[in-house]
This record gives sequence, C-alpha cells and structure tokens, in this order.
Amino acid sequence: MQHATRHTVLLVEADPSLRRMIALGLQHRGLHVIEASFPASFPASPDLLPDLMVLDIDGEAGNGPVLLAQAKAHPALSALPVVALAWDNSVTAYSRDAESRSVASSLTCLTKPFDTRALHAAIDRILLDGEETSAARKQENYLAAQRTTSAPSIWPLVTAVGLLLAVIGLMLQITVTAVGLLVVVTALMCWTLGAKPEPETLVV
Repeated sequence: MQHATRHTVLLVEADPSLRRMIALGLQHRGLHVIEASFPASFPASPDLLPDLMVLDIDGEAGNGPVLLAQAKAHPALSALPVVALAWDNSVTAYSRDAESRSVASSLTCLTKPFDTRALHAAIDRILLDGEETSAARKQENYLAAQRTTSAPSIWPLVTAVGLLLAVIGLMLQITVTAVGLLVVVTALMCWTLGAKPEPETLVV
C-alpha cells in the first residue's frame, strides 16, 4: 500500500447521488476520491491507502453501529482519521461511545444537514495535522539515526596523543641540540681564555 502524490479521501456513502455530489466537491479541491457504499466493500489490501475517511452515518436507518464496527474491523481503515456525518442523536451517541472513538486516531463529527465548507475545512485540518505529524516523525527518525551512527570513537583521542608525542619529540630534540651547543661554546671559551703563556727562561 502506498500514498499518492496528492491526498486521497475514502468517501463512504450509501446514497449514490449524494456520494457523487460530495465526491465532485472534493475532486474540485484537488483531492483524489475513492467511493464506497460501505466500509466492508473497501479492499482489505488496497493498492492505494487513503489519508482519511468520510463516513456518512444515517441515524434514522440505524446503521451507525454497523458502519462503525465495519470500519474498526477493517485492516486498512481501522487507523484512519474519520469525518463522520450524522444527525444530532447519532453524533451524541457516537461521541459518547469510547469503543467507537477507537475506530480512528482522530474523529470529527459534523451534524447533518452539514455545510460543505465545514466538511472541506475539517478535511483540510486533518490533512494538515497528518503532514505535521509525518514531518515530526521523520525528524525524530533522522535524529535517532544520527545518534546511532555518531557513536563516540577512540580515533580522535589517538590522533591527539600522536600529535602530542610529535611535539614533545621536537622539543626534546631542540633542547638536546641547545645543550650540546652550550657545552661546545663553554668548552671553547674555557680552552682559549684559560690557556696561559709559559714564562721565558733567561740564559746567562
């Protein structure tokens, strides 16, 4: 499964005419729309994994729990963010049901009849949050890889010790040379200045 270059939305709507109308509005905003009548009709191993799911919960028909159970049990949809379209009573029951809230990592409920602008704003917000989360996860992975690959090494210490020994060697060589020259100069001075002329012997 892979994501497309543009965002993909799974639209689950049983009414074909309403589903087509919502899909056209999303496509006009540059989104790729996958249409389905029920969550169970979506492939278990799809070639394209949607970024979020728009789920129409028809409270009057009583299919809300069925749709939620199908979405939760679906291997490819269980972790998707959900925008739920429902009537007032369905929204209340849905938001209070802790088990239903676990269908997706995030949930947005819009009361029917809903404003199309509110639906588009909710989708944009979820997609933006997903991009920020993905960017943060990539940064964390990069930092973790950097910490793993940049383990402390002994070679910088060995290099420093080598340079220190080289400097000490040069200093010792210079010191020995200076001491030798000092000894030579001292010996020459003592030799030349310390020599006294022998007294002349008078012959009578």
